[in-house]
Amino acid sequence: MRRLLLSATASLLAITAAHAEVTEDDIANDATLTEQVVTNGMGRHLQRFSPLDAINRENVAKMVPAWAFSLGGEKQRGQESQPLVKDGVMYVTGSYSRIWAIESATGREIWQYDARLPEGILPCCDVINRGAALYGDKVYFGTLDARLVALNAKTGDVVWNKKIADYKAGYSYTAAPLIVNGLVITGNSGGEFGVVGEVQARDAETGELVWTRPVIEGHMGTLNGQPSTMTGTLNATWPGDMWKTGGGATWLGGSYDADTDTLVFGTGNPAPWNSHLRNAGTPTEGNAGDNLYAASRLGIDPATGEIKWHFQTTPREGWDFDGVNEVVAFEDREGNKRFATADRNGFFYVLNREDGAFVDAFPFVSEISWASGIDDTGRPIFNEANRPGDPTAAADGKKGDTIFAVPGFLGGKNWMPMAHSPRTGLFYVPSNEWGMDIWNEPISYKKGAAYLGAGFTIKPIFEDHIGSLKAIDPMTGEIRWEYKNDAPLWGGVMATAGGLVFTGTPEGEFKAFDDETGEELWSFQLGSGIVGQPITWLQDGKQYVSVLSGWGGAVPLWGGEVAKKVNYLNQGGMVWTFRVPDQLAAN
Repeated sequence: MRRLLLSATASLLAITAAHAEVTEDDIANDATLTEQVVTNGMGRHLQRFSPLDAINRENVAKMVPAWAFSLGGEKQRGQESQPLVKDGVMYVTGSYSRIWAIESATGREIWQYDARLPEGILPCCDVINRGAALYGDKVYFGTLDARLVALNAKTGDVVWNKKIADYKAGYSYTAAPLIVNGLVITGNSGGEFGVVGEVQARDAETGELVWTRPVIEGHMGTLNGQPSTMTGTLNATWPGDMWKTGGGATWLGGSYDADTDTLVFGTGNPAPWNSHLRNAGTPTEGNAGDNLYAASRLGIDPATGEIKWHFQTTPREGWDFDGVNEVVAFEDREGNKRFATADRNGFFYVLNREDGAFVDAFPFVSEISWASGIDDTGRPIFNEANRPGDPTAAADGKKGDTIFAVPGFLGGKNWMPMAHSPRTGLFYVPSNEWGMDIWNEPISYKKGAAYLGAGFTIKPIFEDHIGSLKAIDPMTGEIRWEYKNDAPLWGGVMATAGGLVFTGTPEGEFKAFDDETGEELWSFQLGSGIVGQPITWLQDGKQYVSVLSGWGGAVPLWGGEVAKKVNYLNQGGMVWTFRVPDQLAAN
C-alpha cells in the first residue's frame, strides 16, 4: 500500500522532480561521493567509512539533533535499517516491511509504502528489515513474505513485485538487496525452518530471473531459465537426503568486489542444528561430514551464478554459528588486498581477495570453548567434548548431553556490521560476550515448522558487561581498545575521517568514540534501543549523521537469561538526524 503526501510543500515537489537516476558509477564510487549514500555498507567494500571530517574529535561534542522522523503507528519492534540518501531524499525501511521517502534536510515525509503481508509469515528473529537498494529511477526492498518489490523512487508506486520463495515453507527476506551491473542480487532468510539458502539475480528493470544459485550441495542452479550446474557434488559431505532441507540461508545478503568481479555471500547454519543427525553414517575424516556449503563464505560469478571459491568457517557446524557475517574488502598495511570477516563462532578471519584462501584468524571474544584455535589451513581445531551430545546415545533417546559453549548461538558477532578505517587500519567490531547451555534432541522435517533438533539457553559470562565494541588490528589480532556495555550490542558501526567511530546501544545511547583511543566523546539518548546502522553525508555544505532507534531483533526473542536482563527496554521507531550547528562549529 503506497501513500503519497498530497499536501507536500513546493520544496518536496522540487526535490522529487530533480531526482537524478542512480547509475552504476554512483554505486561504484559511493564510498568517496560524500553527498550521497546509495549502497548498504556505504560503498561496495562494506567498510562503512566516510571521508567526511567536518564533524570530528574537536567538535562532535557540539552535535545536536537536526530533525527526527517517527515511523509511527503500532508497528514498532526492531528497527535495523540503514538509510540511503540521494539528491535530498532519504529512503529508509522499517519493521513489518515498510519503506519511506523523506526530505533529508528536514525530515518531512514524501511517500510511504506498506507491504500487504499475508497471515502466517514465519520470521525467525523479529519483523525487521535491514535496508533498501537504489538503481536507475527505482528503489528496491524485500518483504517478510519473501518477495522483492521495486518502487518508483519519486512516487512510491509499485513497478514490479516478485516472489523469491514460499513463505509458507519458512522463507522470508530481510536483507538489503545488492545492485551489480544492472542486476538485483538477493539472498533469503529462514534457516531455522529447513529451507535451502539461495542467491538470486534479477534484471533490475523487469524483475525477471537471470540466474539462481542454491548454496547447499546437490541442488541445481539455473541460468536464463534453464538448469545450469549442480552446487558441489551430491552426497560428498551430506548423508542420504539431508541436503534437501539443508539450511544455509543467505539471510544477511552479500557484497561485490569489483577488483576480482566477485559476489561474496555468507551462508547460514546447516539444518537441523543437531550435527549428529546431519552426519549419521557419514565419516568425519577429511571433509566428508562438513555439510558444504553451510556456515561458509562463497565467491560467486555475478554474470552466471557459478561458485568461484568457498571458505567454510565452521565445518560440521553444531552450535548455530552461521557464516553470514559481512565480508569487508580492505588493503592491509603492506598493500595486500584482503577480505575480513568477524564470524559468529568468535574468530576474526582474514582471507585473500583473489580466491578466498585463508590468510589468518584470531579470537575476538573471550573464553571460546568449542575450538582451541584455527589451524594453518583455516580449519577449526575442535574441542569435541564441547559439542552438544548425540541424543541417540542417551538412555532415553530424547536428549543428548548438555554442554556449556562459548560463544552462545547468537554469536561473538551477529548480523550487526563492523566498520573499517583506512586511516587507522583498524576494524571496529560490535561483539558480545556470552555463552549457552545447549543440547540436541531428535527432530524430523515438516514444512513450515521449526527444524532445530536442539534446545538452548543464552547466559552472560561476565557480571559487568555483555556488549563489547573492539578496535582490532587485522594484521595481528591485537585489540587496541574496547568499550564495554551492560546490554548486548546489536547495532551497526561507522567510522569517519574525522577520527570518530559511531554506534548505538540497546539502552538508547548513540555514541561517538575516538577511533585511536576509544575515548567516548559524545552521547545522546534516543529514547529507544539502537539496533540500526548509522550513516553520514554532506548536504548544502553541512555534514549530517543519521541512525534509526527502535529496540528489538533477536535478543529479546531468543536471548534466554540475557533477554530477561534487558526486558525493561522500550520499543520505538524513529529516524534521528544530527549535525553541528554553524554557530557552534564556529565557537
